[in-house]
Amino acid sequence: MSVSQSSVVLKNLTKSFGAVDVIKGVDLEIAPGEFCVFVGPSGCGKSTLLRLISGLEEATSGTIEIAGRDVTHAEPSERGIAMVFQSYALYPHLTVRENIGFGLSLAKRPKAEIAARVEAAAAVLQLGPYLDRKPKALSGGQRQRVAIGRAMVRDPNVFLLDEPLSNLDAALRAQMRIELTDLHKKLGATMIYVTHDQVEAMTMADKIVVLNAGQIEQVGSPMELYNAPVSPFVAGFIGSPKMNLVPNVMGCATYGIRPEHLDLSTSAGQWQGTIRHVERLGAEVILYLQTEAMGELVLRLPGQSAPPPGSIAYATPQPGRAFQF
Repeated sequence: MSVSQSSVVLKNLTKSFGAVDVIKGVDLEIAPGEFCVFVGPSGCGKSTLLRLISGLEEATSGTIEIAGRDVTHAEPSERGIAMVFQSYALYPHLTVRENIGFGLSLAKRPKAEIAARVEAAAAVLQLGPYLDRKPKALSGGQRQRVAIGRAMVRDPNVFLLDEPLSNLDAALRAQMRIELTDLHKKLGATMIYVTHDQVEAMTMADKIVVLNAGQIEQVGSPMELYNAPVSPFVAGFIGSPKMNLVPNVMGCATYGIRPEHLDLSTSAGQWQGTIRHVERLGAEVILYLQTEAMGELVLRLPGQSAPPPGSIAYATPQPGRAFQF
């Protein structure tokens, strides 16, 4: 099953609700076929930006282009987009087959065309055995795939996905991340995906857009943002556990060091402290060290052994790994 590939270009896009500016002059280019993830904390404007692209919200100013066409004032149905929401919004009384084909039936497409498109989408999404079941007989992951199938059969220029995995448990979220990434590779479609989960952003995106208070903080590939964050905000948001950030080191700069770039010793090192807490995760240990010089530092250590809480220990940054903002 092939789909269209289209660019999305936002130029000085703004959105205000009364006196409150929610989106503050966003400029962004998303290439055809790119998997672009909008990430940021609650209230940063990522879902509003997605709704502006979809046409569910009207822009206050600026322009939106999809596939080279200005759609700033076009109706959602005229934009060539398909949206997948956090809630699956499936019709409980319809079968999987009827749910996937519902939009095409509404548009009065020929029955043979609907059947062919539904079968093709079901094959890609591995839903063939479930086409005659009702949604209540499906798992959460299967329901989410049905919602994606309903979007696929419309052959959209752009897929818009608004936190589609947030209702799933942790194990299923991890599995669906892989499935969505595989789906993107198979379809080659342009996808814009909203999440507050930086792990989803890091593992799925070609391009990450980090949003903060209605503005873009940084755009880049996952590893560009990880290795070269431009601000303490990006440094603290990308990476888990997040980067250690210590303001006003040497009088002005914010000092940053990632947990895996600190070495631990019980005999000597740069910063002495007391181990406050240890999290043994099997393959690695997350250790919290309360120091006088740098406050609390978080260290990520390979293996399973670590000194017990209450011990005196020393943290030393690896050469060339620190940031100053």
